[in-house]
Amino acid sequence: MTAAAQRGTMGPLVGAIDQGTSSSRFLVFNANTAELLSHHQVELKQKFPKEGWVEQDASEILQSVYECMEKTCEKLKQLNIDIGNIKAIGISNQRETTVVWDKTTGKPLYDAIVWLDLRTQSTVDKLLEKIPGHDKSFFKSRTGLPLSTYFSAVKLRWLLDNVKGVEQAVKEGRALFGTIDSWLIWSLTGGKDGGVHCTDVTNASRTLLFNIHSLDWDANLCNFFDIPIDILPTVRSSSEIYGLVTSGALTGVPISGSLGDQSAALVGQMCFKDGQAKNTYGTGLFLLCNTGHKPALSEHGLLTTVAYQLGRDKPACYALEGSVAIGGALVRWLRDNLGIAKSANEIEMLAAEVGNSYGCCFVPAFSGLYAPYWEPTARGIICGLTQFTNKKHIAYAALEAVCFQTREILDAMNKDCGIPLSQLQVDGGMTNNKILMQLQADILCIPVVKTSMPETSALGAAMAAGAAEGVGVWSLNPDDLTAVTWERFEPQLDPK
Repeated sequence: MTAAAQRGTMGPLVGAIDQGTSSSRFLVFNANTAELLSHHQVELKQKFPKEGWVEQDASEILQSVYECMEKTCEKLKQLNIDIGNIKAIGISNQRETTVVWDKTTGKPLYDAIVWLDLRTQSTVDKLLEKIPGHDKSFFKSRTGLPLSTYFSAVKLRWLLDNVKGVEQAVKEGRALFGTIDSWLIWSLTGGKDGGVHCTDVTNASRTLLFNIHSLDWDANLCNFFDIPIDILPTVRSSSEIYGLVTSGALTGVPISGSLGDQSAALVGQMCFKDGQAKNTYGTGLFLLCNTGHKPALSEHGLLTTVAYQLGRDKPACYALEGSVAIGGALVRWLRDNLGIAKSANEIEMLAAEVGNSYGCCFVPAFSGLYAPYWEPTARGIICGLTQFTNKKHIAYAALEAVCFQTREILDAMNKDCGIPLSQLQVDGGMTNNKILMQLQADILCIPVVKTSMPETSALGAAMAAGAAEGVGVWSLNPDDLTAVTWERFEPQLDPK
């Protein structure tokens, strides 16, 4: 890599902000080869002020993104790579996490309410009373989503009802709402001095305020939630120039790609054909299957979401999605709350030592159960314990829990699609755990295929940014896309 850089043969570069629940990162890719050249990561604090509440400091998130961008640029300079070659920046973000900020001061009016948060259960109950037959799926034909604590409109409604500063700012016309992508784009493109207030179709499709057919905010839904439409960001495609960075080492570089993290991973995994699917193992687990240009509505508890729209004049593509709240968060919980290991690697080693859970079973319903149940009152359990059970069995049962949750989603998806998946493409931090990947293949009874590039969310955001009109340094023509190397895990268990 450095040799090529020193010879000056480095092609155009594209940066990607990957803003997740547990960390922020900035990664820089070579647009010709999709090679990752450098990156920097900052872990983020999560706050749990009450049971079921999950918050983050939106200012800390923004600061962490700036830090990652500056540190990555320093690393590139040490490698003799000219940061002037960075032609565009894409954003991949945690999706339903909700921020309301003051456009005159540029400061958040309350902590970001994280997608996992459950405080809005009473808000959901109140809203259900307004719906004929208390039907959670009442808006599904328009939004693709059930009424649940998970989505941003419900979190925004809670903020309007419970935080005086937010209610006041809305009355005075000072408030702006957004998911993390909007907060970052607005701040990076100038903030209170002319920042661009926008979101893309993939993030908008996770709010419960967006019509997935017309691809715009739905006035009837805004009325139902009693949310003023003028605080919402403008909806744009996932690949176009939104604005230019106004400070730091990358001043003047266009931000030209934006996708919710799961859509970004679908793009990064090159799942551009109907029926191609991927599962991302992050804080939660997210299995998406591309359903093409028509939204497919699920009969089995899955969500319909906008997969991507790669250009203003391009049609949108849709996906069926199975969302599981607790995946990698389970490993973090074993580390931070139970203290049975100091790292994710240690959990893998503990599990490897026993190679079996010996009947210990873990249901990690820490934030209720998402797909396919949508049961917010469910809580986590560990059962099947005997005097023989120790922390190694609990570690193994935790890995099994991740695999069994994925199996439930896959079963629902196979029923909805009618054609069973023949293999599952996977990405995300947990896929480095070889025991987990083998277990997953055994429990699904189909091969699990892991890409050699685990950073698929960041890659997808970079592809969207580099391919945008006016940037044009990344070709999305399937023939031009770099061949990816894979590692396959074949099922070794008798399905019975």
